[in-house]
Amino acid sequence: MSQFLMNEKNNLVNEAIEGVLLSTPWHNLSRLDLGDDIRVVVRNDWDKSKVALISGGGSGHEPAHAGFVGKGMLTAAVCGDIFASPSVDAVLSAIINITGDAGCLLIVKNYTGDRLNFGLAAEKARALGYKVEMVMVQDDIALPDNPQPRGIAGTALIHKIAGYAAEQGQSLAQVKTLAQRAIKGTASIGVAFSTCHIPGEKRDNRVKEGESELGMGIHGEPGVITLDTQNSQQLVSIMTEKLANSLSSGTRAVLLVNNLGGFSMLELALVTRDVLKSPLAAQISHLIGPATLVSALDMKGFSLTVLQVEAVFLEALKAPVEVLGWAPVHAVEPVTTLSSQRVVSKLEFTPSQDERTAQVVGRVAQTLIDLEAELNALDAKVGDGDTGSTFAAGARKVKSALEAQQLPLADLPSLFALVGEQLATVMGGSSGVLMSILFTAAGQRLAQGGTLPEALTQGLEQMKHYGGAQIGHRTLVDALEPALEALSAGKSLAEAAEAAAQGADSTAQMQSARAGRSSYLNQQTLDGVKDPGAYAVEQVFAALAG
Repeated sequence: MSQFLMNEKNNLVNEAIEGVLLSTPWHNLSRLDLGDDIRVVVRNDWDKSKVALISGGGSGHEPAHAGFVGKGMLTAAVCGDIFASPSVDAVLSAIINITGDAGCLLIVKNYTGDRLNFGLAAEKARALGYKVEMVMVQDDIALPDNPQPRGIAGTALIHKIAGYAAEQGQSLAQVKTLAQRAIKGTASIGVAFSTCHIPGEKRDNRVKEGESELGMGIHGEPGVITLDTQNSQQLVSIMTEKLANSLSSGTRAVLLVNNLGGFSMLELALVTRDVLKSPLAAQISHLIGPATLVSALDMKGFSLTVLQVEAVFLEALKAPVEVLGWAPVHAVEPVTTLSSQRVVSKLEFTPSQDERTAQVVGRVAQTLIDLEAELNALDAKVGDGDTGSTFAAGARKVKSALEAQQLPLADLPSLFALVGEQLATVMGGSSGVLMSILFTAAGQRLAQGGTLPEALTQGLEQMKHYGGAQIGHRTLVDALEPALEALSAGKSLAEAAEAAAQGADSTAQMQSARAGRSSYLNQQTLDGVKDPGAYAVEQVFAALAG
């Protein structure tokens, strides 16, 4: 379970706001000096001759709302506590401090607390002589029978469109009318794999593993239905069908893919792809995101928003802004590919037979296959538990070619080159590449007239060069290098096997690793455990000496 980063809970929102003010590269944000309980972020470059735009609500939806304050969007954001509406006094303070003769428009998400507090503040401001209007964003279509649809990610689009109109110097009535038209054309729906983690409270774990909740609110409110899937295509299909029903037939729309806080960019890219492969894609002309615009703390979920296109909406969405939280809009274009040339192996060889070589190859391959489970178990203690499977995959490939008589057994340079090529393909990860380097380099040395020990030593040196491992780093090098040194010195296979065994044994006493996945582990984890790669080398030489 994730934990929430904070110093003191009571200071969280104030300190976060200070971070926002420090982050803006335009230095265009300030906070009204009204004490810690009233948190109003404002433009410090504001011209009161224009219509002011004020939004806000509970904190925890960042970058909304302070992240949308700046030229081209909001004039001020009123920030409450986490998921709590700001007070009437806070909203009223914002109104009277930034509103000039042109008046002020309040953009409010349709939640009871926001509706009441912003509404009462508007009434009080009007009583004081201020021109104040209010629009209510209610873009959530997840609960079709709800008489009060919630305002969610579509709110950011309203900020942008209304902000553009205000920046152009339009009247309060004009800005309000345009905002209302945008609200009418906006629809959103979200899905989540988990609720959000509210600071200082336990997470509600009502969404079980493998499930998702359609229509979960941005404060963690229960959605319309729990689904037995986390499959992207299935979820997107359900969501886009509902969004398509909200659009007038034949109309074009802007799509916003919004991160609710806990989704990775990889997942969001997948969602975006699936939406633009769905039937809804025929109506999507422009895309915003994937990006985090209106979040729900760390909620693992996303929302989709569509806005029916009008020329003025596109003009507004494309207009430059000086805010931290906005994401640019762009036209959707089909994916293209460029003509290219694929690298294909040019290795040419003729299968041939050599009984002695066949015996050696077969014995090495079978040894690694037989060791699969043991190596995996050993690796599970110090790595990710797949060393045995990785080596066995390479061994099975070579063994299969051997049994099919498709190896150049009588031509060692070609044999080594072919084995190197095959290992890179089937072993995967760094192990496959490293073993491929070893055999490829060894094959080149053999082709130049080197002896087998010389060739293997050359292969090892190249593997060390690219892989970074050396003696003492707790890898297979600790067993392989002393074994090859013994062979190069003219010693027997039995003596080489003994050297490999001693090298493998030494890895169990090494208190740290300097290469491979084991390098991320502590001394206690490694103590007394042989490196799996070194142990594999030990067993291969033992089999050959046997």
